[in-house]
Amino acid sequence: MTCVAELHRPDRGPAAGTELTPRAEQTRAAIIEAALRLFREAGYEATTMRAIAREAGVSTGNAYYYFGSKEELIREFYARNDAEHAAACRPLLDRETRFAPRLRGTLRALIDVINPYHAFAAKFFKHAAEPSNPLSPFSKESSPSRDAEIGLFREVVDGSADRIDNELRAQLPELLWLYSLGIVLYWVHDTSPGCAKTYRLIDRTVPLVDRLVSLSRLRIMRATLAEVISIIHEMRS
Repeated sequence: MTCVAELHRPDRGPAAGTELTPRAEQTRAAIIEAALRLFREAGYEATTMRAIAREAGVSTGNAYYYFGSKEELIREFYARNDAEHAAACRPLLDRETRFAPRLRGTLRALIDVINPYHAFAAKFFKHAAEPSNPLSPFSKESSPSRDAEIGLFREVVDGSADRIDNELRAQLPELLWLYSLGIVLYWVHDTSPGCAKTYRLIDRTVPLVDRLVSLSRLRIMRATLAEVISIIHEMRS
Protein backbone atom coordinates (compact mmCIF):
# COMPACT_ATOMS: atom_id res chain seq x y z
CA MET A 1 0.00 0.00 0.00
CA THR A 2 1.41 3.41 -0.96
CA CYS A 3 2.15 5.67 1.96
CA VAL A 4 0.23 8.96 2.06
CA ALA A 5 3.49 10.77 2.78
CA GLU A 6 4.93 9.36 -0.43
CA LEU A 7 1.99 10.61 -2.46
CA HIS A 8 2.33 14.13 -1.09
CA ARG A 9 6.05 14.38 -0.45
CA PRO A 10 7.90 17.41 -1.85
CA ASP A 11 10.10 17.13 -4.92
CA ARG A 12 12.86 14.62 -4.33
CA GLY A 13 16.13 15.83 -2.83
CA PRO A 14 18.72 18.11 -4.38
CA ALA A 15 19.83 17.45 -7.93
CA ALA A 16 22.77 15.13 -8.48
CA GLY A 17 26.04 16.94 -7.98
CA THR A 18 24.50 19.61 -5.80
CA GLU A 19 26.54 20.23 -2.67
CA LEU A 20 24.46 19.82 0.48
CA THR A 21 24.55 22.31 3.30
CA PRO A 22 26.05 21.04 6.58
CA ARG A 23 22.56 20.83 8.06
CA ALA A 24 21.25 18.84 5.07
CA GLU A 25 24.24 16.50 5.30
CA GLN A 26 23.52 16.00 8.98
CA THR A 27 19.86 15.23 8.30
CA ARG A 28 20.70 12.80 5.52
CA ALA A 29 23.26 11.03 7.70
CA ALA A 30 20.74 10.78 10.55
CA ILE A 31 18.22 9.12 8.24
CA ILE A 32 20.82 6.61 7.02
CA GLU A 33 21.95 5.76 10.55
CA ALA A 34 18.36 5.36 11.72
CA ALA A 35 17.54 3.08 8.80
CA LEU A 36 20.55 0.83 9.36
CA ARG A 37 19.83 0.67 13.08
CA LEU A 38 16.21 -0.37 12.46
CA PHE A 39 17.20 -2.84 9.75
CA ARG A 40 19.49 -4.52 12.28
CA GLU A 41 16.98 -4.46 15.13
CA ALA A 42 13.61 -5.05 13.41
CA GLY A 43 14.57 -6.49 10.03
CA TYR A 44 14.14 -5.10 6.55
CA GLU A 45 10.48 -6.01 5.97
CA ALA A 46 9.25 -4.70 9.33
CA THR A 47 10.99 -1.36 8.95
CA THR A 48 8.93 1.38 7.30
CA MET A 49 9.95 4.80 6.03
CA ARG A 50 7.67 6.29 8.69
CA ALA A 51 9.54 4.39 11.41
CA ILE A 52 12.88 5.46 9.95
CA ALA A 53 11.78 9.10 9.96
CA ARG A 54 10.60 8.84 13.55
CA GLU A 55 13.88 7.22 14.63
CA ALA A 56 15.85 9.95 12.83
CA GLY A 57 13.76 12.71 14.40
CA VAL A 58 12.49 14.08 11.08
CA SER A 59 9.13 14.18 9.32
CA THR A 60 8.19 11.34 6.98
CA GLY A 61 8.09 13.81 4.11
CA ASN A 62 11.61 14.94 4.95
CA ALA A 63 12.83 11.35 4.90
CA TYR A 64 11.28 10.87 1.47
CA TYR A 65 12.91 14.10 0.31
CA TYR A 66 16.33 12.48 0.65
CA PHE A 67 15.43 8.84 -0.05
CA GLY A 68 12.48 7.78 -2.20
CA SER A 69 12.26 4.28 -0.73
CA LYS A 70 13.84 1.70 1.54
CA GLU A 71 15.57 0.33 -1.55
CA GLU A 72 17.44 3.61 -1.95
CA LEU A 73 18.57 3.35 1.66
CA ILE A 74 19.79 -0.18 1.04
CA ARG A 75 21.79 1.09 -1.92
CA GLU A 76 23.32 3.63 0.46
CA PHE A 77 24.08 0.68 2.74
CA TYR A 78 25.80 -1.03 -0.19
CA ALA A 79 27.84 2.11 -0.92
CA ARG A 80 28.95 2.42 2.70
CA ASN A 81 29.96 -1.22 2.82
CA ASP A 82 31.92 -0.83 -0.41
CA ALA A 83 33.79 2.18 0.98
CA GLU A 84 34.49 0.43 4.31
CA HIS A 85 35.60 -2.71 2.51
CA ALA A 86 38.03 -0.79 0.30
CA ALA A 87 39.42 1.11 3.31
CA ALA A 88 39.83 -2.10 5.33
CA CYS A 89 41.80 -3.70 2.48
CA ARG A 90 44.09 -0.73 1.89
CA PRO A 91 46.92 -1.59 4.33
CA LEU A 92 47.10 -5.16 3.01
CA LEU A 93 46.97 -4.22 -0.67
CA ASP A 94 49.61 -1.54 -0.17
CA ARG A 95 52.17 -3.95 1.30
CA GLU A 96 51.36 -7.45 -0.01
CA THR A 97 52.24 -8.50 -3.57
CA ARG A 98 51.36 -12.20 -3.57
CA PHE A 99 48.01 -13.05 -5.09
CA ALA A 100 46.72 -15.53 -2.48
CA PRO A 101 47.25 -13.32 0.60
CA ARG A 102 45.77 -10.34 -1.26
CA LEU A 103 42.65 -12.33 -2.11
CA ARG A 104 42.34 -13.95 1.31
CA GLY A 105 42.66 -10.61 3.11
CA THR A 106 40.15 -8.93 0.81
CA LEU A 107 37.55 -11.64 1.38
CA ARG A 108 38.07 -11.73 5.14
CA ALA A 109 37.78 -7.93 5.25
CA LEU A 110 34.44 -8.19 3.42
CA ILE A 111 33.05 -10.47 6.13
CA ASP A 112 34.47 -8.20 8.84
CA VAL A 113 32.55 -5.27 7.33
CA ILE A 114 29.19 -7.00 6.92
CA ASN A 115 29.24 -9.12 10.11
CA PRO A 116 27.42 -6.51 12.24
CA TYR A 117 24.40 -6.97 9.94
CA HIS A 118 24.30 -10.76 10.11
CA ALA A 119 21.14 -10.82 12.22
CA PHE A 120 18.96 -9.30 9.50
CA ALA A 121 20.90 -10.67 6.51
CA ALA A 122 18.78 -13.82 6.02
CA LYS A 123 15.48 -11.90 5.88
CA PHE A 124 16.95 -9.26 3.61
CA PHE A 125 18.69 -11.75 1.33
CA LYS A 126 15.44 -13.23 0.05
CA HIS A 127 14.73 -9.87 -1.59
CA ALA A 128 18.24 -9.58 -3.00
CA ALA A 129 17.96 -13.13 -4.37
CA GLU A 130 14.97 -12.26 -6.57
CA PRO A 131 16.28 -11.64 -10.13
CA SER A 132 13.82 -8.79 -10.79
CA ASN A 133 14.41 -7.05 -7.45
CA PRO A 134 16.46 -3.82 -7.61
CA LEU A 135 18.32 -5.04 -4.52
CA SER A 136 19.77 -7.96 -6.49
CA PRO A 137 23.55 -7.68 -6.88
CA PHE A 138 22.99 -8.27 -10.61
CA SER A 139 20.39 -5.51 -11.08
CA LYS A 140 20.92 -2.28 -12.99
CA GLU A 141 20.25 -0.35 -9.79
CA SER A 142 23.05 -2.20 -7.98
CA SER A 143 25.62 -1.54 -10.71
CA PRO A 144 27.55 1.13 -8.72
CA SER A 145 28.14 -1.33 -5.88
CA ARG A 146 28.89 -4.17 -8.28
CA ASP A 147 31.38 -2.03 -10.21
CA ALA A 148 33.04 -0.91 -6.97
CA GLU A 149 33.56 -4.47 -5.77
CA ILE A 150 34.76 -5.73 -9.14
CA GLY A 151 37.13 -2.75 -9.21
CA LEU A 152 38.51 -3.78 -5.82
CA PHE A 153 39.13 -7.33 -7.06
CA ARG A 154 40.78 -5.84 -10.16
CA GLU A 155 43.16 -4.11 -7.78
CA VAL A 156 43.80 -7.45 -6.06
CA VAL A 157 44.78 -8.92 -9.43
CA ASP A 158 46.67 -5.96 -10.89
CA GLY A 159 48.74 -5.45 -7.76
CA SER A 160 49.83 -9.08 -7.64
CA ALA A 161 53.38 -9.98 -8.62
CA ASP A 162 52.25 -13.51 -9.52
CA ARG A 163 52.25 -14.39 -13.20
CA ILE A 164 48.68 -14.71 -14.50
CA ASP A 165 47.59 -15.63 -18.02
CA ASN A 166 46.70 -12.41 -19.84
CA GLU A 167 43.28 -13.60 -21.03
CA LEU A 168 42.38 -14.81 -17.57
CA ARG A 169 43.67 -11.60 -15.99
CA ALA A 170 41.05 -9.60 -17.90
CA GLN A 171 38.20 -11.82 -16.66
CA LEU A 172 39.47 -12.64 -13.19
CA PRO A 173 38.14 -9.60 -11.25
CA GLU A 174 34.55 -10.44 -12.19
CA LEU A 175 35.09 -14.13 -11.46
CA LEU A 176 36.47 -13.24 -8.03
CA TRP A 177 33.43 -11.04 -7.39
CA LEU A 178 31.16 -13.99 -8.23
CA TYR A 179 33.27 -16.14 -5.89
CA SER A 180 32.77 -13.53 -3.15
CA LEU A 181 28.99 -13.73 -3.65
CA GLY A 182 29.21 -17.45 -2.94
CA ILE A 183 31.12 -16.69 0.26
CA VAL A 184 28.47 -14.14 1.26
CA LEU A 185 25.67 -16.64 0.59
CA TYR A 186 27.38 -19.12 2.90
CA TRP A 187 27.83 -16.35 5.49
CA VAL A 188 24.10 -15.58 5.41
CA HIS A 189 23.36 -19.12 6.59
CA ASP A 190 26.37 -19.48 8.90
CA THR A 191 25.28 -19.95 12.52
CA SER A 192 28.74 -20.65 13.94
CA PRO A 193 30.01 -18.26 16.67
CA GLY A 194 31.33 -15.12 15.01
CA CYS A 195 30.69 -16.78 11.64
CA ALA A 196 33.94 -18.69 12.16
CA LYS A 197 33.00 -21.25 9.50
CA THR A 198 32.81 -18.52 6.86
CA TYR A 199 36.34 -17.39 7.65
CA ARG A 200 37.42 -21.02 7.54
CA LEU A 201 35.76 -21.42 4.15
CA ILE A 202 37.78 -18.46 2.86
CA ASP A 203 41.01 -19.84 4.28
CA ARG A 204 40.39 -23.28 2.72
CA THR A 205 39.22 -22.16 -0.73
CA VAL A 206 41.64 -19.32 -1.50
CA PRO A 207 44.60 -21.73 -1.94
CA LEU A 208 42.48 -23.69 -4.45
CA VAL A 209 41.71 -20.51 -6.40
CA ASP A 210 45.38 -19.57 -6.28
CA ARG A 211 46.34 -23.00 -7.63
CA LEU A 212 43.86 -22.76 -10.49
CA VAL A 213 45.11 -19.30 -11.39
CA SER A 214 48.68 -20.57 -11.39
CA LEU A 215 47.77 -23.54 -13.59
CA SER A 216 46.27 -21.16 -16.16
CA ARG A 217 49.81 -20.36 -17.34
CA LEU A 218 50.45 -23.95 -18.43
CA ARG A 219 50.10 -24.70 -22.14
CA ILE A 220 48.07 -27.83 -21.37
CA MET A 221 45.44 -25.65 -19.69
CA ARG A 222 45.03 -23.19 -22.59
CA ALA A 223 42.13 -25.02 -24.25
CA THR A 224 40.25 -25.37 -20.95
CA LEU A 225 40.87 -21.72 -20.11
CA ALA A 226 39.63 -20.63 -23.54
CA GLU A 227 36.44 -22.64 -22.99
CA VAL A 228 35.87 -21.05 -19.57
CA ILE A 229 36.31 -17.56 -21.04
CA SER A 230 33.96 -18.44 -23.88
CA ILE A 231 31.32 -19.51 -21.37
CA ILE A 232 31.74 -16.23 -19.49
CA HIS A 233 31.22 -14.20 -22.68
CA GLU A 234 28.15 -16.27 -23.59
CA MET A 235 26.56 -15.86 -20.17
CA ARG A 236 27.12 -12.10 -20.28
CA SER A 237 25.31 -11.79 -23.59
